[in-house]
Amino acid sequence: MKKKIVLDENDIPKAWYNIVADMPVKPLPPLNPATKKVLAPEDLEPIFAKELIKQELSSEKWIEIPEEVRELYKIWRPTPLVRATGLEKALDTPAHIYFKNEGVSPVGSHKLNSALPQAYYNKAQGIKRLTTETGAGQWGTALSFASSIFGLELDVYMVKVSYNQKPYRRVMMQTWGANVFSSPSNMTNAGRTILAKDLDNSGSLGIAISEAVEQSVQDPDTRYTLGSVLNHVVLHQTVIGLECEKQMEIAGEYPDIVIGCFGGGSNFSGISFPFLRYKLTENKGIRVIASEPASCPKLTKGKFEYDFGDTVGLTPLLPMYTLGHDFQPADIHAGGLRYHGAGTIVSQLHKDGYIEVQDIPQLETFEAGKLFANTEGIIPAPESTHAIASAIREAKIAKEEGIQKTILFNLSGHGLIDMSAYDQFLSGKMTNFQLTDEEIAKTRDVLEKIALS
Repeated sequence: MKKKIVLDENDIPKAWYNIVADMPVKPLPPLNPATKKVLAPEDLEPIFAKELIKQELSSEKWIEIPEEVRELYKIWRPTPLVRATGLEKALDTPAHIYFKNEGVSPVGSHKLNSALPQAYYNKAQGIKRLTTETGAGQWGTALSFASSIFGLELDVYMVKVSYNQKPYRRVMMQTWGANVFSSPSNMTNAGRTILAKDLDNSGSLGIAISEAVEQSVQDPDTRYTLGSVLNHVVLHQTVIGLECEKQMEIAGEYPDIVIGCFGGGSNFSGISFPFLRYKLTENKGIRVIASEPASCPKLTKGKFEYDFGDTVGLTPLLPMYTLGHDFQPADIHAGGLRYHGAGTIVSQLHKDGYIEVQDIPQLETFEAGKLFANTEGIIPAPESTHAIASAIREAKIAKEEGIQKTILFNLSGHGLIDMSAYDQFLSGKMTNFQLTDEEIAKTRDVLEKIALS
């Protein structure tokens, strides 16, 4: 038995997998918020690079990875697949647990898989500056590194609670040349409006997106980039699962369960979609689990409806499971999962019954992260602890049932910049956040107004 399965550079995928091609029910199209009509590609050109718009709207099954991007992937890809034998032993489970270690990238997470192609396509179009948002900072750091490689200027709006909780991620972004603003900020009308109502607003990904989009549309040499949710982003992340396919074959096993933590859908989709395609095309038995925070449960308690991708309402209307674009998430340490909505592809697949969901309290996730660190030696990012917690749940069920199952999860990043979160957990100061039905009902009212307007 090999504990670690490592591929070579020749095994890096040559094309990304677009699951839309195999979906029996395609995602509903994005709508123009003013007219409620289906968006035309040119409607998105003030926001995104043209090639990314083509990918966003594509139904082509395989989309070639540019050779320049693939060469840059070789800096850290392929990433290792690891058998978590220490965790298995601690749980005394018959389950075989594997994890894909995306934390070995230069920025410490999977986000670079999409940051490099997004920067590449913008540079090829002649764009000079990018804007973006970031929650916990993984996407901001990834795009900062990618922008430095392609000589692009970058402005990052970092959610205020994470800006304060994770100062070293800000320093990483600044080291790679990015300008980083605490969001909501005084840099945009969106930020100023929110601060005028609530000076102590701790921010959200929805607010940060509003600020970044607002800035991008005001300058013809600037474009906006997003680190999750959108179709082209989850497309780029499929390099994770495509590599996993080869590695599981070498291991002589096939996953019964594939798990990823869930904020907007990038790392979850990246590891699960290449395996899910066999369920869609061959009816192969496999369970796919999205693990989300109990305090931000858009898939478990949200509503499938057209909603804005940002708080202020500057983005197109997207068909997704959502808690409402003005939902203010609790200040959990998994900042990358504090988003009100789910990507349109994941939302449709969940609606059609192809994806399961687990919502997990914060304390359970950190207990899982601590156990993983003690058994496998890696301190995981708070986001990744959600996937670990779900894997532990499933391994315990396998023990109760006395069944050998193969469980695969995505370790989307390491937690070496998140030690303040672990300090709070270990000192007993961390708490769970309970989202009430009344709080959810408020967002439903907003969604109904959008539907009726």
